[in-house]
Amino acid sequence: MRRRFSFALAFLLALVLLVLALLLSVTHWLPRLAGIWLPAGTRIALDASPRWRQGALYIPALRYLAGDCLLAEVDELTLRYGHSRWQADAQRLALDSACLSQLPDNDASPAAPRTLAQWQALLPSADVTVKQLIVNPYQSWAGALRLTLDRTAQRLDYQGENLRVQADLQGQHLSLRQLTLQAPGLTQPVTLHGALELTEFANGVPETGRLEGDFTLAQAPHPLHVALDWRQQAGSLTVTSPDEATPLVDLPWQVSAEQIRITAGRWRWPWATQPLAGGVALTFTNWRQGLEATGIGGRMNMLTQGRGGKGNVVLTLGPGRLSLSDSDLPLRLTGESKLAALQFYASLPGTLSGSLLDPQLRIAPGALLRMRGRLLSTLEVDEARWPLAGVTISSSGVNGRLQAILRAHGASRGRFMLHLDGRAHDFWPDSGRWDWRYWGNGYLAPLAAKWDGQGTGGWQQNIITLDTLSTGFDKLRYGKTTVAQPRLYLTQPLVWRRGVGDGAVGGALTLEARETRFDNGGYLPSPALRLTLKGGDPAHFLFNGELRARDIGPVRVNGRWDGERLRGQAWWPRQSLTVFQPLL
Repeated sequence: MRRRFSFALAFLLALVLLVLALLLSVTHWLPRLAGIWLPAGTRIALDASPRWRQGALYIPALRYLAGDCLLAEVDELTLRYGHSRWQADAQRLALDSACLSQLPDNDASPAAPRTLAQWQALLPSADVTVKQLIVNPYQSWAGALRLTLDRTAQRLDYQGENLRVQADLQGQHLSLRQLTLQAPGLTQPVTLHGALELTEFANGVPETGRLEGDFTLAQAPHPLHVALDWRQQAGSLTVTSPDEATPLVDLPWQVSAEQIRITAGRWRWPWATQPLAGGVALTFTNWRQGLEATGIGGRMNMLTQGRGGKGNVVLTLGPGRLSLSDSDLPLRLTGESKLAALQFYASLPGTLSGSLLDPQLRIAPGALLRMRGRLLSTLEVDEARWPLAGVTISSSGVNGRLQAILRAHGASRGRFMLHLDGRAHDFWPDSGRWDWRYWGNGYLAPLAAKWDGQGTGGWQQNIITLDTLSTGFDKLRYGKTTVAQPRLYLTQPLVWRRGVGDGAVGGALTLEARETRFDNGGYLPSPALRLTLKGGDPAHFLFNGELRARDIGPVRVNGRWDGERLRGQAWWPRQSLTVFQPLL
């Protein structure tokens, strides 16, 4: 009897030790056991042992790897079963879309595909909650996910800062109760709702459906309504305004197993300076293989009419592709745009790359934008040229070499030519940096004078700085006065700090001349006017300084510029009459 008791005690002790060993080593054997059912080349890893907490299985951290790439990571996962339903809660689920390419291809002969109803029959009754779902590299779309699963109906509720989705699926009927999307460039989010009838295998375009919603554009006086309708293999996308009888956008489309085609599409925009309109023709190939493999090609055009007659600008796309990670879509903008007073001529090849959610446009060699016409009521532009080869444009700003050449003439300005050459680094107005140098020359007809000028400057964040300036004339003739070789230059950089309410401008400059002669025989020898500027912006500032002409002066001056008129006053100190000899 004692021997049997000792054997039972030893067996019980061994069993307890085995259970303890299994629990203590669960982080080693559980991932290997799960690997039997996982795809080849993938594995799970546990950073800490699961434990029982408050009536549920608690897993502190779980990682799913494809090769060496972390495909999914779950933090604070809790599993419990009660009231005939599973409940899964996670504090955080992070997915990396870049790891999808690491998943192995299934080369085995596929079995007969399951229908949507068969997949739904396999679903357990469960409630799944993820407090923070992140799909890298699209962190801006992060949000909270809640799934309610049953064999007869499934419900999805996703709440994020920029994306909200509420949808129900019953059999093949999908009801989109709400889709709110904060799209880039829109001040208000886009809202959509509608219903779809999915195919039996849910692997193609829904058999029928209608989605509609509203969005707001700052350029449109009323909210716009968008509607997407289709039946079987054809449909249309329309955008309408309540005050316009004709749709703003009308895109008829057809779909097949190989491609989606938009043919004879039309668009119009009645709220521009002149009404604009054009056509659209696009083709999407291999669309069943997903966005990354879909080929894009087509063209769009815009018709204009103004000075010089009618114009037509054509945008050619592809062949290429758009991707959520690495797009590669060649494009070319060519043609003429005729506005009321200006004419633009474009030949701009380029490539759209990067993520579709944050693309980058790189302009190719040979790109040139030209303009001519009446820029101001008193200024006629003979030609303006912008060589844009190598420039890149993205949400972070403009990068690359920026050049401009301007030839113009006017009744009050004569003829002149200006050159600008600089380099931009992540530049937008009041953001990033743009450094430049400039030079030019011309003939000022009212004063019968030739002039030249050059200088350097920059725009960093909200500060525009004119570091150097040197501009002058061979002579100035006005009335009975002739100024010989006047020249204006900066003695202190001119700095303009832009801002509403706290803007400031300041600097110092000097105007010198060899001499100033009067028709009565008198002259000012080597006159020099030195001024200091200070104010809120270039349209409103105060100035003060002094004028000297060898022994004459200093004549102190001060005043202000209010954007339309220069006002000021001067004080001439008491001096000996001998200093006025040159004037006599």
